[in-house]
Amino acid sequence: MHGTPHIVSDVMTHTVAAVGRRATFKEIVRLMQGWKVGALPVLEGEGRVVGVVSEADLLPKEEFRDSDPDRDTQLRRLSDLAKAGAVTAEELMTSPALTVRPDATLARAARTMAHSKVKRLPVVNELGMLEGIVSRSDLLKVFLRGDEEIAEEVRREVVSYLFPAPASAIRVDVHDGVVNLAGRVRDRSLVPVAARLARAVEGVVDVDFELERREDSGGSIPVRGTGTRPSDQPGRSPGTRAVGP
Repeated sequence: MHGTPHIVSDVMTHTVAAVGRRATFKEIVRLMQGWKVGALPVLEGEGRVVGVVSEADLLPKEEFRDSDPDRDTQLRRLSDLAKAGAVTAEELMTSPALTVRPDATLARAARTMAHSKVKRLPVVNELGMLEGIVSRSDLLKVFLRGDEEIAEEVRREVVSYLFPAPASAIRVDVHDGVVNLAGRVRDRSLVPVAARLARAVEGVVDVDFELERREDSGGSIPVRGTGTRPSDQPGRSPGTRAVGP
């Protein structure tokens, strides 16, 4: 029913700064500063991603530069102490790299970032070759969709499907990404379904509805509320290189 959702390849950055296994600590820092990024994919061969080196991997060198950690710290921070003594990308990187495919949905990429607490993901093909990188800011680009574009999709993909005329008369208005559904419906049980489907439209910030249930006798019963919160929906539980085209 719904239009094709945006996928990672729609929003990712295609030109990517990357390093090889033998890139030195200072080369990595210079590249991060030059490209204004906080992490770099580590590549081998013709571009296969084997790891990621981030600012967090580099900081232990400064943290432990002039300290002599006690035995307890050595046991608790073994990995960080190893990185404090590292001098190449191979020694510093986190491996295997957490990646995403270009045909993954934005929702899937967002869940991966959230669960793993990372800010960006290398985008790789089925062979593990680097094709781009996607960041948190890239995933937010869907919220730049215009209100009328969102409204048209809600009318086409939600309202016409659930509330076909003439039995129902629904008006769709969108302001700053907030969808408002107003009018008359025959089946009140479809209201939370409509709210859920409208919320799934990319770029939607929130969903409100001001609907009246149309009675066969000609009367009506008001149904009002906000559709994006689970409590409002019955039945829901809460070496360096730049890689590019």
